[in-house]
Amino acid sequence: MPKNNIKTQKAKNQLTILLNPKLYPLEAIYSACYVFIDRAYLFLDGDPKKEVKVFIKGKGNLTPKKLEALAGEFENELLNCALRAAIAKNTKKVRETIVERALFSALPHEEASQDEEQIEDDPLGIAVPWEEKYGKK
Repeated sequence: MPKNNIKTQKAKNQLTILLNPKLYPLEAIYSACYVFIDRAYLFLDGDPKKEVKVFIKGKGNLTPKKLEALAGEFENELLNCALRAAIAKNTKKVRETIVERALFSALPHEEASQDEEQIEDDPLGIAVPWEEKYGKK
């Protein structure tokens, strides 16, 4: 992220980071802010379609180096969250299918009538028990 997108106000113990929502979805920005809740006060402002401003104010008095480090850590977490959001979006259908099949297989079925139907619809005789097909040996 270019340094001109980060403004440091040392007197206020605060950083302002300007983000392009086309690069970083709002969901990723929220996620990155949530990770930093224990270390800093975070405020969001701006137009979510044009530019999002993230104000990060240290909970304690931070040196300029610590403010710069906090900005770098936030940027790294923002990339992490953006990647997770992209992966979640790309794998949504797969996850929905897995959950759908898991829930469907957990439904109670009438075993007796289902077994009879399967044997009747089994032209190769695969579903016939071993003992019936080959006898007890």
